Amino acid sequence: MSTDTRNVTISKIDMAASRVRKTEDVVAREVSMHLFIGSIHFVSILCSPSNLKDLVTGHLLGEGLVNSVEDILEMRFEEGNRCFVTLSHGDSGNHVTVSKPFSRLIVSSCGNVSHGSLSELLNQIQLHPLPKWRIDPHTISHAVRSLNVEAKVFRATGGVHVAALFRQDGTLGVLAEDVGRHNAVDKVIGSAAQGREDLKGCFLALSGRITGDIVLKTARVGIPILASLSAAVDSGLEVAEKVGSTLIGFVRGKRMNVYTSPDRIDI
Repeated sequence: MSTDTRNVTISKIDMAASRVRKTEDVVAREVSMHLFIGSIHFVSILCSPSNLKDLVTGHLLGEGLVNSVEDILEMRFEEGNRCFVTLSHGDSGNHVTVSKPFSRLIVSSCGNVSHGSLSELLNQIQLHPLPKWRIDPHTISHAVRSLNVEAKVFRATGGVHVAALFRQDGTLGVLAEDVGRHNAVDKVIGSAAQGREDLKGCFLALSGRITGDIVLKTARVGIPILASLSAAVDSGLEVAEKVGSTLIGFVRGKRMNVYTSPDRIDI
């Protein structure tokens, strides 16, 4: 059994047959992971318990706290899901994330509860232009559709999100599942970065709605295209328009909604 799930006994009610029966089911697990920068508590993340190194690496990259995996000098996990990270000298500082309050909490449903205004944040950061390569919409559709096949924990529990990085030719690079959609994105970014995947040559496919903070995470590491089974929200559009991302929602069957920068879609 996966560390991300556990078995439980439930009462299954069939109202049509007026029947109740006891049965075994599988639910997704959620734990708290406490991240320390040096000796200072930086954030606690409610997450699925697997692939925590990927989560931490992707979170540091996606939040702009480091520029590459080489900026992480040491990562040490201790009892109680505590992770202690040592960053290289001279890098802690050139991103607004550093100025956020310490002891933050990132819940699995909505991300960072202490996140300030995205408009204010966007005015304070500078990002490199995103690459302008083009892709066939059928490649995107196939990739998003394959999430349901590849997402084993979701199929077992229905209680997690899935994110995946696909290369320009549609081949799968990295896939991750987590109770939090932000965490799933962090995990694929972290895993791909550690594996020296060319993030600028990948697009992100995910199951959850696309919000501004997720678009910003991907823009910071150079991913130009995001596509989801679900919807984009206005904060996602705001960030995508600012940074030049291509934002695609409701990728279902042979249809999709392209919200921003449709020039990357080769129709």
